[in-house]
Amino acid sequence: MSYTVAVRALCEFTARAGDLDLRFTPAPSALEGIEGHGLVRARRGAGYEAELRLAGSFEDLQVRGRADGFDPALGQLEEIKTYRGQIDSVRDNHRALHWAQAKVYGHLLCLERGLPRLKVALVYFNVGTQQETVLAEPYSAAELQAFFEQQCRLFLDWARSEAAHRSARDAALAALRFPFAQFRTGQRALSVAVYRTAQAGLQAGGGSCLMAQAPTGIGKTVATIFPMLKASAQEGLDKLFFLTAKTTGHRLALHALGLLQTALQGQTGAVPLRVVDLQARDKSCEHPDKACHGESCPLAQGFYDRLPAARAQALAQEPMLTPDKVRTLALQHQVCPYYLTQELARWSDVVVGDYHYFYDSAAMLYALTQAHQWKVGVLVDEAHNLLERARRMYTAELPQHTLAAARKAAAGPVKKSLDALNRQWNALNKAQHEGGQDYQVYAELPPGLLGAVQRAVAAIAQAQGDSPMLPGDAVLGFYLEALSWLNLAEQLGPHALFDISLWGSASAGRRGPMSTLCIRNVVPAPHLAARHSAACATVLFSGTLGPQAFYQDLLGLPPATQWVDVPSPFLAAQLQVQIAGHISTRYQDRAQSLVPIAEVVAAQFARQPGNYLCFFSSFDYLQRAAECMQRLQPQLPLFCQTSAMDDAGRAAFLARFDEAGQGIGLAVLGGAFSEGVDLPGNRLIGAFIATLGLPQVNPVNTHMQQAMAQRFGAAKAYDYTYLYPGLRKVVQAAGRVIRSEDDRGVVVLIDDRFHRAQVRALLPSWWQPQRW
Repeated sequence: MSYTVAVRALCEFTARAGDLDLRFTPAPSALEGIEGHGLVRARRGAGYEAELRLAGSFEDLQVRGRADGFDPALGQLEEIKTYRGQIDSVRDNHRALHWAQAKVYGHLLCLERGLPRLKVALVYFNVGTQQETVLAEPYSAAELQAFFEQQCRLFLDWARSEAAHRSARDAALAALRFPFAQFRTGQRALSVAVYRTAQAGLQAGGGSCLMAQAPTGIGKTVATIFPMLKASAQEGLDKLFFLTAKTTGHRLALHALGLLQTALQGQTGAVPLRVVDLQARDKSCEHPDKACHGESCPLAQGFYDRLPAARAQALAQEPMLTPDKVRTLALQHQVCPYYLTQELARWSDVVVGDYHYFYDSAAMLYALTQAHQWKVGVLVDEAHNLLERARRMYTAELPQHTLAAARKAAAGPVKKSLDALNRQWNALNKAQHEGGQDYQVYAELPPGLLGAVQRAVAAIAQAQGDSPMLPGDAVLGFYLEALSWLNLAEQLGPHALFDISLWGSASAGRRGPMSTLCIRNVVPAPHLAARHSAACATVLFSGTLGPQAFYQDLLGLPPATQWVDVPSPFLAAQLQVQIAGHISTRYQDRAQSLVPIAEVVAAQFARQPGNYLCFFSSFDYLQRAAECMQRLQPQLPLFCQTSAMDDAGRAAFLARFDEAGQGIGLAVLGGAFSEGVDLPGNRLIGAFIATLGLPQVNPVNTHMQQAMAQRFGAAKAYDYTYLYPGLRKVVQAAGRVIRSEDDRGVVVLIDDRFHRAQVRALLPSWWQPQRW
């Protein structure tokens, strides 16, 4: 039995020691890093060899990787690292890791070419000054071999246990049966499509995608996880990432995985499937008042020294690594629970986490997949949410008040650069204000503004390298926001807008308003496409994932993406769908709509008392409707969602939906109660939806529609901006009513536009709407 490991992974396992230290140091961007490597190589002689693929073995451990460069004339292998600021800012634990990687590559090169001696060099390249610091040491091939073997021995026991785990896991998963006596209607078709997608991805070398529209209630979670796990065993997938937008998705995934682990235990007497649930940092931090380094936080001090024991115990004893279990283990070993969880993700078979762990610009799971060349399957739960989440991931705002705070705290060259930026910024504000535009989209980034931001960021980075700033420093806060904004500004294209929103007014010391600069993503496709390519197989599933072209275009899915539309297991007789087409809920008609809406709600409640949800397009509309109902229909038992409702308030709202109760909960469409809420049986027997859910017509959405027209054509622009997102929210909200094959209920669609053929075509095919 053999085990294969990348050089970086080997050294990260064996050469890390000391404190966890996450104090901010300015780091080059990915592009700057690539350019830095290129500049170093360009300075070398004609015979310089770059990007050497190297491999070797020790006993049953296979080690492979790619060295940065080799200079045959000097007999020198080079490991290139880019940085900003002072060379002393490269921390000792990082240097130890860098030396370990360089020496391992040195051994592999000596082994491949039969070299008796070799110079091994760390080349630190300052991207700001473009200066190199070369640290070189001569080694004999025997010395490098001894170092290599020492690292391998440290890793090998772990590697053998991991190989044994993988073998046991694959054998158990190959024999795994579906955890229920039989598939529900639609589950088998969905599972087969998922498995075939995994097969196709491995045969093609990655990038296989499936969009699956499957109705609520068929058990999509287990029907997608089960075939992907089977593919892990039979087709060679290394890991499965289950990604979700909401906490409810985590719970459903962990429940399904628990059922599968129980089934595996029944087969083998053990549970050879490791599952880790990633939790947000703010929910995991034990010392939120302390900084993440050994001089401040006791759980960061000596983190890497205590990590091996914590990791070994976790993976040996806890197949289901939930946040509570990880926290208990972490505190037992006095290590940080959040960063222990991230470490455990490297060694788990299934990782459950938020979308951003794979899809955002600094996604941990995506970076690990690339670094370790994992073959991964990705399941995207409730994938209709990925569009808005991805837009937020690739949108950055830079408010001028953060610049004002930084200017007050700055001095020297940093203050000078911030003042220059402020002058550029104010000139734009003045011109826009004089033009009478509170909100304005610009065809391109003003060169003067972009250059001023770049110079300010560079000045702060230089100062930070010379004298590190502490968390809470206003200059550092502005720098981090500006860096995020600048990263997206440098990628600005037709998929995004650059806009300026004026706010405030002239005040003491100011001659005009302030503003916010925004790089606003409209189409996340260019950012997401690389993520889809990195996975062997990606399955996006939801009860509302149509029209297919809409999500395929906006999410950057490849043209060969497969589509499956699983028929609903529900019968039309289970759900009475009625259209109250005598009412208009358009903005200008809302005052006139209140009385007839109250009459519709009262009539239905009198006809069939029970628990109902009633959805409106805004909190203002909801409140006006509630007041009207209370005045004209005081017998109705109403309770309302509020804009400031916290977790406890939401729980209390849902608790009102008792199996034997009666009441009408008023909520906002697209909010906390229109998705991810499961109220089966008599806990919810009906829903009123008094809106088409269309996004508000405002300057931002108008310009987004124009950007859509530029990219996809005018014929699609309105549908992509307004109609499809709105109707998706309607169908999601209506889906709260029928949750199982035994449920019965009613949905009343309140608006005359629901009679339109184009709108009716976007409703589920099994619905049979009738006039109210």
